[in-house]
Amino acid sequence: MESSVGKETDFQLFTDIHSMALKTSGVPPLYWKSLHHKLAHEVYDAGEVFGIMQVEEEDDEVDEDAAEKKMMLNPGTPPVYKVIVTKEEGLQNADPNSIFLIDHAWTYRVDQARQQLWEVPGLLHRMANLTGVEFHGEVPDDDVIDDVMAAMWTFSHTYQLSQGSAEEQVPIWYIMDEFGSQIQHSDEPTFRTAPFFHVPGQVAFTLLWPLKDLEHGEEVTWDHAYSEQSPLIRKCRLLPWEPSDLREVNSSISEPPEDYYKAILAENKEVFPIPIEPPVYRKDKIFKVYTDNKQVLENLNSPRFVFVEDEKEADILYLYHHLKDYRTLSEQRPHVMVNQFPCENLVTVKDCLAAVARRAGGADGPKWLPLTYNLRTELPQFVSCYQQRKDRGEDNHWICKPWNLARGLDTHVTKDLNYIIRQRESSPKVVCKYIENPVLFDREDIEGLVKFDIRYIVLLRSVQPLQLYAYNVFWLRFSNRPFSLDHFDDYQRHFTVMNYADETRLKQVHYNEFIPMFEKQYPKYPWKSTEEEIHKSFVELFQVATAKPAPFGICNYPSSRAIYAIDLMLKWDINSDGKQIMQPQILEVNFSPDCARACKYHPSFFNDIFSVLALDEVIGRPVTRLS
Repeated sequence: MESSVGKETDFQLFTDIHSMALKTSGVPPLYWKSLHHKLAHEVYDAGEVFGIMQVEEEDDEVDEDAAEKKMMLNPGTPPVYKVIVTKEEGLQNADPNSIFLIDHAWTYRVDQARQQLWEVPGLLHRMANLTGVEFHGEVPDDDVIDDVMAAMWTFSHTYQLSQGSAEEQVPIWYIMDEFGSQIQHSDEPTFRTAPFFHVPGQVAFTLLWPLKDLEHGEEVTWDHAYSEQSPLIRKCRLLPWEPSDLREVNSSISEPPEDYYKAILAENKEVFPIPIEPPVYRKDKIFKVYTDNKQVLENLNSPRFVFVEDEKEADILYLYHHLKDYRTLSEQRPHVMVNQFPCENLVTVKDCLAAVARRAGGADGPKWLPLTYNLRTELPQFVSCYQQRKDRGEDNHWICKPWNLARGLDTHVTKDLNYIIRQRESSPKVVCKYIENPVLFDREDIEGLVKFDIRYIVLLRSVQPLQLYAYNVFWLRFSNRPFSLDHFDDYQRHFTVMNYADETRLKQVHYNEFIPMFEKQYPKYPWKSTEEEIHKSFVELFQVATAKPAPFGICNYPSSRAIYAIDLMLKWDINSDGKQIMQPQILEVNFSPDCARACKYHPSFFNDIFSVLALDEVIGRPVTRLS
């Protein structure tokens, strides 16, 4: 028999590992010992306390409008069930044992959901039954999978691991078992729930505990928008369960107030430099470079630059990590150049990019940026826009992107409003109008036209005056499957970043091979004219991004230099003369981009970059001055 000392030691270890997660989830300490015991001994006792019953609604009590809206929301809505307390003596929230484990029927990441429904034996049947989708066959069916994947957003919940690789930190979604999934929403809930990852067992559960004493027969409910104070945001967050009309909300978006930028500055903890005079260097100076970037170390070989191992000896800091304390650098070493600008996150982070871009005007923002809403701060405006577009019969495909992840991680394309609303719960995201009419490319090795995007390297040498260059070489990325407006979880159809997955084909076309191929496919659109429009969009972006002083714009620090990768697509649009045009669409701006391909095919790449940025030597370098 386990001693009391041993039990206390085990419990102490449990709290050492899990106390932060339990506190964050709001689990009262009263229940922690019982939770530890139930996890350690696999005690699943919810069945002894609760039961599921089907709700039989009498015709005269049914709200026909509400019923119709619910059917429109999900035509396959199953019979309504509710969970009640079946324990004769009821349940007391002061009882330390009044916490319960709910198992998860399905755990998935969105990009793997379709494959799992196809391949895991019995999963599709179980999910169809749980979500109310009719499925009577034995063999998985694409249509049924589509229906389940549409319905699952009223049953799915999420958590995120805080450690591991970027891929491992992509949010995890789960659907509770048949018991947990029948617990209904209430604005005045009787219970709380929270996901909980048990580290020793490497397994996740949902915890359920009461908010008050309950008698026999009382219903178990929880609030899908728990702790949300704004009535309007609550209405938006509850749309998957309670349909509502938000068309009267003004869907137009403008630049956020100054407090938005001040909050970002406080979160980033950047300390601004003091004003300095632009440093002047001897014409024959040999610059000492300190860098933690392997690509720079291996490819910068101009005799004008030498590497040093001590950061304090450097004339140039080329850092992979973000510098925060510009003040100290400006006070103690104002002559030292650094490869980043204070407040450059205003273009390199997606929500900031959308906010700053609105300075360029237009009801929906500038033409060169897809219509974008911040799901954290502009959810009602987005829902209104979505509902109005639906009324007008306009395309309503959107792409949800994390604020600060690259490579397409945790990025989702859908026209399902419920899906988009629920994405708000996983990680901070923007939602951008998906380009439904992209300019496509005819790959000779694939039957059909594919999406492609273009990566440009831009060099920012100065903010005041604005000195912006584009590297003349650009890079192409292609989808591996023909484009169509369906199967949005098919990564190789809708995305172009293929160089991080070993099992996918990587199509590479050099820029000077691409141009004649492009002009052959689109003879009315010479590449020179298209590139001029692309360059104009870059200039306009950096003009608005530097138009205001920090923290409302990129900071004017004379010793800063930077390179950014700008990813863009082309879409078909109509200009003011009614002529069809190729409109550049800036997708994102990347800090410290991966330049492996640039170095491989253009060995002088970093020599060119450093010569332009540090030496101000442009003649003979493959760059174009934009401003």
